[in-house]
Amino acid sequence: MNEDETELTDADILDAMQHIPGYLDITTEDFRSIYHLAHRHAIERLFKGVTAKRLMRTDIIPLQQNTTLDRAAMMLAESGYKGLPVVDENGHVAGMLTETDFMKRLKAKNFMELLLKLLDDSFEFTHRCHETEVLDAMTKPAVTIGHHAGFLEIMKKFDLHPGRSMPVVDADGKLLGLLLRKDFIAAYRPNDLP
Repeated sequence: MNEDETELTDADILDAMQHIPGYLDITTEDFRSIYHLAHRHAIERLFKGVTAKRLMRTDIIPLQQNTTLDRAAMMLAESGYKGLPVVDENGHVAGMLTETDFMKRLKAKNFMELLLKLLDDSFEFTHRCHETEVLDAMTKPAVTIGHHAGFLEIMKKFDLHPGRSMPVVDADGKLLGLLLRKDFIAAYRPNDLP
């Protein structure tokens, strides 16, 4: 049985069989086998076109490890993304820099906490973003996904971290694009399925 399937009990099967008109010469085990095969086939059919390569965004400018945090913040804001991949000199993904990484550096749990600190007259801003490199603030290693990854693999990878995006890489680990969680979710619209 596939771990993503719901296991049928004998009671489920017997109830379903009572709703089929006529005589059925099939055991509950045969019915269960047919169900598993049909489920696997349906999943493959429904999601065969969902790949990281098809869903990824390629309009991103990755950060370099030696970029300072003030410049990285500007690039992140200009990109419109909540995080950007960080690459080494050969284009291999070395990590991810996200808004959450900035919050950690500024000792705030979230944006509202940071805002409240900034509004407090006694708050003294001491972080020197123009002296700190991305390498020292990024999340590493980044959770990446291969460009040929399908629906189930993408889903499992997103389960590994709470982030909103994931770098898509080739077989050598070089950056190809960025897969956003929202684009992945949008790829599955039950009402649009046949």
